[in-house]
Amino acid sequence: MSTDYPGISSKAGDSLNFSLDFDSQTGCDAALSIASIPEGWEGYFKGGSSEVSKVHVNYGDNDGLATFNVSIPRETESGVYQIQLKADAGEGMEDVLTLEIDVTEVEAGQSNFSSEYPEQEGSAGTSFTFDTTLVNNKANEQSYSLSANAPTGWQVSFVPSGESTNVASISVDAGGSQGMSVKITPPETITEGEYEIPCTAVSATETLSLDLKVNITGSYDVSLSTPDGKVSFDAYANDEKTVTLKITNNGNVDLENLNLTSSLPSDWEIRFDESTIELLEAGAEKEINAYITPASDSMTGDYVASISIANDLTKSSVEFRVSVKTRTSWGVLAIAIIAAMAAGLGYIFKKYGRR
Repeated sequence: MSTDYPGISSKAGDSLNFSLDFDSQTGCDAALSIASIPEGWEGYFKGGSSEVSKVHVNYGDNDGLATFNVSIPRETESGVYQIQLKADAGEGMEDVLTLEIDVTEVEAGQSNFSSEYPEQEGSAGTSFTFDTTLVNNKANEQSYSLSANAPTGWQVSFVPSGESTNVASISVDAGGSQGMSVKITPPETITEGEYEIPCTAVSATETLSLDLKVNITGSYDVSLSTPDGKVSFDAYANDEKTVTLKITNNGNVDLENLNLTSSLPSDWEIRFDESTIELLEAGAEKEINAYITPASDSMTGDYVASISIANDLTKSSVEFRVSVKTRTSWGVLAIAIIAAMAAGLGYIFKKYGRR
């Protein structure tokens, strides 16, 4: 019977766990007992989730077959204490394991939760990843619950190094450390500014804190479309057509002096309710009417009319397919003329056809 760390330092009031390994030349059942333990100390053997008094040892190595748990009284004075554990399989097959515990008033070191670069910067829509390290300087393994107090709408996840699965808790060996990525995604509608995301790792004996900071810089993005998303319409030559435009500030910064411009077929005309938007707040929308008049000599067919909105920081354009039609009245007149001509020709043929 053996353990990886038979001699450790601890503090009065702590509870310690020793993983026990067994090695046998034959399969056997070994009874477990405490041969000696300091007065007032309490210890027991555990296998799986149950307290045990005997283990079955297979031939060869049996790592971590059982655990010995011991509680150190809070009033224990500083000093070195010994515990002797016995495994007895009968017929002379037995072993005694001595554990040595150095009880001190001060921890071997303070556990901590840290990041080499706890502050990052980016625009809205950026996801941030912080590389962090969780160090357990306690004398026994600690299980830490992980959480973050992020602003509403933010998403925070914890992913152990080398893995891809999000976790809500993680175990760290005594005196060990665990690398971890903290992934932070702000909402798309976030405004510029500095945001603090406090993260904590809480075990049964301590609470470790880490403050991460995200600096959201200005994001400039305008889009031009129509309320229903359609970018085609019918029109008539020399007749004004009204088209409603929807302008959206998708960024996190107010936009100023947005100017509407156009590119139209030759001799076409356009005017706007207002050709300049002095201020469009972050996340806001505004509707403006454009009035497009095809040239008087426009032939029936499809044309392209392009409208843009821009300032010094951002730009958006939309192309409209304009189908120029012939008015029905002209069509009726043309049919009447054709009918009259046909009737006239019929009369002429009827009257003079035999001559």
